[in-house]
Amino acid sequence: MKDVVTSLGLNTVTSGAFGKSAIVLSGNPVLAVSSPIDRKSLAQVPCADEASYHRVVDESVEVFREWRKVPAPVRGDMVRQIGNAIRDSKHALGKLVSVETGKILAEGEGEVQEAIDIADFAVGLSRQLYGNVMQSERKNHRMYEQWHPLGPIGVITAFNFPVAVWAWNAMIAAVCGDTVIWKPSEWAPLSALAVNSICREVAKSSGFEGVFSLVIDDGPSLGKLMAADRRIPCVSATGSCVMGRSVASVVGERLGRCILELGGNNATIVMPDADMNLVIRGVLFGAVGTAGQRCTTIRRAFVHADIYEEFLSRLKAAYAQVRIGDPLVNGTLMGPLINERAVEGYKAAIARVAQEGGEIAHGGQVISGLPSPLYVEPTIVRASKVIPLMVEETFAPILYVVPVKSVDEAIALNNAVPQGLSSSMFTRNMQSMEQFLSASGSDCGIANVNMGTSGAEIGGAFGGEKDTGGGRESGSDSWKQYMRRQTCNINYGDDLPLAQGVVFS
Repeated sequence: MKDVVTSLGLNTVTSGAFGKSAIVLSGNPVLAVSSPIDRKSLAQVPCADEASYHRVVDESVEVFREWRKVPAPVRGDMVRQIGNAIRDSKHALGKLVSVETGKILAEGEGEVQEAIDIADFAVGLSRQLYGNVMQSERKNHRMYEQWHPLGPIGVITAFNFPVAVWAWNAMIAAVCGDTVIWKPSEWAPLSALAVNSICREVAKSSGFEGVFSLVIDDGPSLGKLMAADRRIPCVSATGSCVMGRSVASVVGERLGRCILELGGNNATIVMPDADMNLVIRGVLFGAVGTAGQRCTTIRRAFVHADIYEEFLSRLKAAYAQVRIGDPLVNGTLMGPLINERAVEGYKAAIARVAQEGGEIAHGGQVISGLPSPLYVEPTIVRASKVIPLMVEETFAPILYVVPVKSVDEAIALNNAVPQGLSSSMFTRNMQSMEQFLSASGSDCGIANVNMGTSGAEIGGAFGGEKDTGGGRESGSDSWKQYMRRQTCNINYGDDLPLAQGVVFS
């Protein structure tokens, strides 16, 4: 597996290999990176200390002062070149993502494709950073709004999407005129190093290498520094609700901006008129993909009582066909969990199932005999009612299946958790569909019909409500979070009329 690491120049990472703002000081702590596939060592990555962190931010602030003056379409052209450079390395980067996180190769390459797609999206956006023109109530006045670059953007990413989520933020921020400082997960630093290196190399040819920076550590220390840093006006953080609350409180204390994409305890609703072939395929990918380690993973299924037994029978048959093992091998559908802590979380949840009134319908075991102890069986839990486990998010492939009697009951149960990221319904009934999508329907940031909860496209703003944090990344008008709005008023007359008819003389 080291072949892909060596091919990208990552087997021995030094400060000189990735430019002065990549991190690093000799003598700093070293992060040992291994693959969850077989637990073999991949690389030794020197960590940043506080002094090198501050140098990175200082450089980012300095580069921002000039980068913001570059016309947005010119910034977009640099992002276009970055997208093409990532496209040229798609296979190697996709394989690196798989080796480092345990995703199957198709998902690893798919994630890199997301980075390419958002770069393409951002290129078009660079010519569409529009402001509104408003009608002034004052004679001979013009009023409009415009958007200006915000400053260095801090991006904290999780292990499960070590490339795509950063790109959602970074490509948009770059065309908006911002610089980007990336703090990746300690469980996936090599993917970050590789992509950041590509971006800096392209940016260097335009004279703006420092638009993209990277700091790596072996825990949350640098993320905490970033949250408290007044030089960074906006911090985008992806991770657990606990982490998000910490970031939000610190950033909020200094009245900075946060973009939070946190936990997701996602549900799908299956009505009796649903196309069962779509249902089984959609639920299988949604619950098993990335070994249940997506924030959009299906964790709860509310199935109409009329088809509950059929659904369980067909889903168990589909689960029995899931090939578990080396994610680089063609035909494998599920790889390992990311680390031992994730396995312990899986085992703890399984141990509680019977205690809380549930029943293991399929799976429930850690798999022995594979190259590492991080492989588990995708699990279906049968429950006659909601059990306490279902309110929590276990980052593992565990699906709870509960019978319901109506659309109203299913929607109420969908909404009855602290998180609010993604949701879905399978139905052919227009009334059920519209009820699910209405203001009194799903309370999640994403609502899908006749598909699972995973697989967001880059054109739509991604994020959720409640404990998910309320942030939005990627498409739609999420670009506004990376810019500051300015309302402009111009008096081109000879008088000085005041608003609201106020007279002061």
